[in-house]
Amino acid sequence: MYDLTIRNAWIYDGTGNPPIRGDVGIREGKIDAVRHLGKEESSKSIDAGGLALSPGFIDLHNHLDMAVLGLPFMDSHTMQGVTTSLTGNCGLSMAPLSDATRDLARKYLSPFIPAAVMSDWRWNSFGDFMKRVENNGVGHNIAGLAGQGSIRIAVKGFDPSPSTGEEMRTMKTLLRNSLDEGAFGLSSGLIYPPGSFTSDRELEELASVLTEYGALYSTHMRSEGSMLTESVEATIEVGRKCRIPVEISHHKVTGRCNWGKLHRTLRIMELAREEGIDVCCDVYPYTAGSTTISALLPPFALEGGVELAKKRLTDPEARERIKLSIQNPRSDWENFINDMGFENILICSSPEKPEYQGRTLKELIDGHPGKDDPYEAFIDILLDMQCDATMAMFGMDEEEVEYGLAHPLSSVITDAWAMSPALGGRPHPRTYGTFPAFLRRIALDSRRLSLENALRKITSLPASRIGLSDRGVIKKGCWADLVLFDPKTLRDKATYADPHRYPEGIEMVLVNGRVVVERGEARETKAGHVLRRGQGNG
Repeated sequence: MYDLTIRNAWIYDGTGNPPIRGDVGIREGKIDAVRHLGKEESSKSIDAGGLALSPGFIDLHNHLDMAVLGLPFMDSHTMQGVTTSLTGNCGLSMAPLSDATRDLARKYLSPFIPAAVMSDWRWNSFGDFMKRVENNGVGHNIAGLAGQGSIRIAVKGFDPSPSTGEEMRTMKTLLRNSLDEGAFGLSSGLIYPPGSFTSDRELEELASVLTEYGALYSTHMRSEGSMLTESVEATIEVGRKCRIPVEISHHKVTGRCNWGKLHRTLRIMELAREEGIDVCCDVYPYTAGSTTISALLPPFALEGGVELAKKRLTDPEARERIKLSIQNPRSDWENFINDMGFENILICSSPEKPEYQGRTLKELIDGHPGKDDPYEAFIDILLDMQCDATMAMFGMDEEEVEYGLAHPLSSVITDAWAMSPALGGRPHPRTYGTFPAFLRRIALDSRRLSLENALRKITSLPASRIGLSDRGVIKKGCWADLVLFDPKTLRDKATYADPHRYPEGIEMVLVNGRVVVERGEARETKAGHVLRRGQGNG
């Protein structure tokens, strides 16, 4: 007898094969049969009514680890069909930590973590943190990367100096321990301190630890604008020297003056693969990115951490230096204000100044007494928010985004953090709508991809990138992570003005054979597993 059967569905197996009409039998959390089951007995049977059944969606790039202890059900992800999330991206993971720099890390990551779900941070190692998550329970499966930035903070805080031999040995030990404790690889965020303080040579030396494990290196590169091509080449060089798989995070082109570069960089990646370098990328279906407000500052302003940065913003000499760096048209750092302008930067969350939410920096500057010097006004506004805010930045070309979404080397990701309507704010709509938005735009409306090939990008392809052989496909023996959806009604509803809206058309979501979404409503069910590399996926 099956524990559960789903009958009369169009089954998309996740590999890109055309769908077949049939049934799926589930026993002890795993898929036991994929065929017409006839009158075989089941404890519970669901008539799919001809809807589409696919593997659960796998999100290779998000920041759910930052709030998972306070929002364990992660409904903003699960309600859009996500059954597995890879966390710890952009170099910023919740572990490892050290006693000496714990408060620095906590303050730096606080914009990603609503105060209502802030945890106590009483852990040090990657394994300790993941065990804490496991004991707390999760709504869907969670895997993790070790963040290069977090490792560097644990060893030397926000000191911008090159790492000494002893410091590098300590960093390698922390990474090696994290991999032994189940981390799926290493991430970096090279526009964010302390990643931005890290030389290519230092990064390659740390990444060489991955060679021992064959583990993934995932990176938010040094530039997604004026130095995009050079950044892609530098990333590929890490894969070449260390002989490791490489994932370019949220690959895009920001700033109108840079539009058109994506075709070139994807071709560079194709040529690298011909050479034998395993490089892929991931993308999201929006023309705006989102990150913390402190990313608008030049890296030197954040030396020593956020508290020292706020002191610099009140010092006339330091303010002037910061202003000149932002105004410099030939900046050697990722200068979002230069690339996009104040008018294209929208405040999403601002705990200190909630009245700023939903307004652009230009609107705030225009209403500021010092608007005659917009850069002075901007620094004042940043201080008003205590550098504790998130923003959306509109700087991408719609056609280029769609080209990236359809390209064979790309997976689709949210790049979002866990959120709940009760927490308020105006998060990026990708938080609630990424996967329905992608399927609707690329497969169901424009038909740039068939539905089966679009589903492959969010199921078996991301599963293969991190070595999950028993997830991401519908076949006997795999975990029953499944999404039942209606292609006719599937659509995202979240907007920048009204982001806390769940999508339509996701009828049911199963995680490890247990129903976590039913008839479009979330259940408070902790059905997820904490996944560890090399230690089994159950």
